[in-house]
This record gives sequence, structure tokens and C-alpha cells, in this order.
Amino acid sequence: MTYNIRKFSIQDRADVRRLCCETAFLESDRGLIFKDDELLADFLSLYFTDFEPHSCFVATDGSKVVGYLIGSIHIPRMKRIIKRRILPSLLVKVFYRKAFLNKTNLNFFFRCVLGFFKGEFLVPDYSKEFPATLHINIDKSCRGQDIGGRLIEVYINFLKQQQIKGVQLSTFSEKAKNFFLKMGFDILYARKRSYLKSVIAGEVTSYVFGKKL
Repeated sequence: MTYNIRKFSIQDRADVRRLCCETAFLESDRGLIFKDDELLADFLSLYFTDFEPHSCFVATDGSKVVGYLIGSIHIPRMKRIIKRRILPSLLVKVFYRKAFLNKTNLNFFFRCVLGFFKGEFLVPDYSKEFPATLHINIDKSCRGQDIGGRLIEVYINFLKQQQIKGVQLSTFSEKAKNFFLKMGFDILYARKRSYLKSVIAGEVTSYVFGKKL
């Protein structure tokens, strides 16, 4: 089957958000972890689709989006926008949608806060050497056909055109780990995280990968 790789457009937003939710939490039943796809999609993709759509790409089968790569070419700017514009509105949305009243969501928030105080979310700043980042996912039914590899290649060519000297990403998927190693990324950092322990047996390892361009 032939897939097309193209720039993201606003018409792709709903499909990207859907795939974000479907592939979250190592594809465990997300309803056992967090019960609000609207908030989950906002957290995972809102910055990329709404504030830096020109750095995003999709893979399509006809009119259907079967994969995406959403990225940013300037991590410090991305963090500023998330901190100043996205997080405040998300917090309002959390209360408006009464997400804290759901027991599943409350347990997830508690585990995240506990992990934060354990230092599990502390990651060294690699943005000087690797100023760009990416988040990639492929529909489960379309994997094993090099769609991810093609998306990475298109994105790296885009970064080179922008004269970006390096790209980084994070994942806690062991399958993704092997994929990124195959694509020429190096492991920059790894740390255990416990906030999914109640759903996924044992702790997971969060990896930070980097690739110089």
C-alpha cells in the first residue's frame, strides 16, 4: 500500500488528536488511567497543532490520516508558550470539565504529583545541542510499513532546511526505543517512572533520544 507524507493542515487536527489518545500510555486501556480524551489530546498535541503547525507532518492513506509527526524547531520558545498560554487555559478547562471529580483522573493526578516530588520528571536540558523536538505515532493497523521512518526522514530534511543542528524526543516505549536507535538516534538520558505502575506492571523507563544533524 502506498502512503502519502505531507504537511499538516488544520483539517488533520481531529485525526491527530484521535491518534494521540489511541496511542497514549503504551496503548493500555486509557480509560483505566485518564477519562477525558479532550484534555488528554490538549496536553499531548495542542501546542504543535495550534501554535506550530508548520513544523508538523501527516501520513495519509487516501483521505485518512494514518500517522503523524508533530514537532517544534525551538524547544525554549515552545516551553514559554506552554507555560504562559496553554497551561493556564488547560487548568481552567480541567475545572470546567470537572476532571478532578473523577476518581480515575484524581488517582492519575496524584501519581503524577508523587512522581514529580520523587524527581522522576527531572530531565537535563539538551536544547542547546538539540533545539528541535518531535512526537510521532502511527495507527496500529498500519505499522511495519516504514511510515514512521519516512516521516522521520521528511522531518529531518525539514529541520536541515531550517538550519537546525539537532533534534531530541522522549518516549517510554521499548518498541519505540529500538525504532529510534535504528533511525540513528542516541540515548541521552534514561530514568524510571512509576506513575503508570497501577496499570502497567512495574515501572517504565523514560528515554530521551537525540540526533545531531
